[in-house]
Amino acid sequence: MKKFILMLVAVFATMTASAQIATENSKFFDNWSIGVGAGATTPLDFNSVFPVNTGAKLFINKDITPVFGLQAEGGILFNENNMTRWTSTTVKLTNVGINGTINLNNLFDGYQGTPRVFEISTNTGLGWMHLWNSGGANYLTAKTGLDIAFNLGKTKAISVVLSPAIYWNLNANGNLAFNKNNAQLALSVGLVYHFKTSNGTRHFKTYDVGAMMGEISRLNDELAKKPNEVIVEKVVYKEAAPVTNAVATADAELDPAATYVFFAFNSATLDEYAKAELDKVGQDGIYDVVAYASAEGSADYNKKLSEKRAAVVADYLTKRGCKINSFEGRGVEFGESTGRVAIVKPIRK
Repeated sequence: MKKFILMLVAVFATMTASAQIATENSKFFDNWSIGVGAGATTPLDFNSVFPVNTGAKLFINKDITPVFGLQAEGGILFNENNMTRWTSTTVKLTNVGINGTINLNNLFDGYQGTPRVFEISTNTGLGWMHLWNSGGANYLTAKTGLDIAFNLGKTKAISVVLSPAIYWNLNANGNLAFNKNNAQLALSVGLVYHFKTSNGTRHFKTYDVGAMMGEISRLNDELAKKPNEVIVEKVVYKEAAPVTNAVATADAELDPAATYVFFAFNSATLDEYAKAELDKVGQDGIYDVVAYASAEGSADYNKKLSEKRAAVVADYLTKRGCKINSFEGRGVEFGESTGRVAIVKPIRK
């Protein structure tokens, strides 16, 4: 019973964490891709495996969500093993279809804000086949298959897709039937290009709702304190109090020559925007890196998180050829404007 309760708590925690991440509602012209493929088929009953039927296909994909999508597919075969006879044309048959896709990785493990390097999707649907023999017969077809994708590059603009599938001839003998006697086992390799979307990437974008709500709450708290802070500042000014080291330090942090890199809530991972900022840092300079964390969590945890952020920024700059004089994480110390930020300060350019 105890194990069962712990399991329920774990599931609830996972669902709660997932609920903090929201995926954008894409526009109609977002998340489109186009691909070409080549492969071969053979009869599913394996009564006459060879010669295999070589073919090619063109397909267009539209991802409705990170999990569900649609595909329009058109294919041709150049051989006629167990398909048709007495065809003098080069193209023996054509098949067009509309398929639905389900990304299994995103379905069971959630969308991570960018496609994984390796993903598997189901690909099923209905189609129409035309045989280019003297009779010109037409048939209703169905497809059941998988798309095994290898997403390449930093922006995942190109995918190589391995697609095993079965194409079923549903009315080969005049009656609706779903069996192996009139089906083809297919294997193809395709190359897919993902078009750029309105959000600046080539895929869906996610937002950390929990972090946004936390930031809004923090800003509201700071705004509520502002009148008192203004009064204190005026009193200090009238008494001509000397500038403290703490104020001087805060002013130094706001160096206009510094580069500011922001992190997602509870993260020490550089996203593409952070990397783009770091790519602007001159390679001939020497830099200090100071990182911070927001106020959520314990002081010890935030100190360690800020140290991780400083280290990852320093490592990225070092790999670019920059020289790092020092890097450190200071936890929650960046004045009243505490945030998830790392600051790269030049000490010599």
